[in-house]
Amino acid sequence: MMSATAALAASAQGAGSTAGPLGLLVVLLIGVSLVLLIRNMNGRLRRLPPTFEDKHEKPQDPEGPEDRPAP
Repeated sequence: MMSATAALAASAQGAGSTAGPLGLLVVLLIGVSLVLLIRNMNGRLRRLPPTFEDKHEKPQDPEGPEDRPAP
C-alpha cells in the first residue's frame, strides 16, 4: 500500500516538472551576480582614500566655554 505522499510524488514526476533546471538556473544567476557585486565593491573600496578630512570642521574657540562671559 502506498502512502499519500508517495502517490503524489509519483504523479508529479510524470507531469513534466521543470523545477530542477529552473532552480539551477536561478541559483547560478544569483551566484554570478554575487561574484560581480563583490568584485565591484572591492574595486570601489580600493579607490577610497586611507583617511577622510572633515570639510565642515568647527573652528576651535581659544577660550573655553567656561571662560566666556555670560551674555
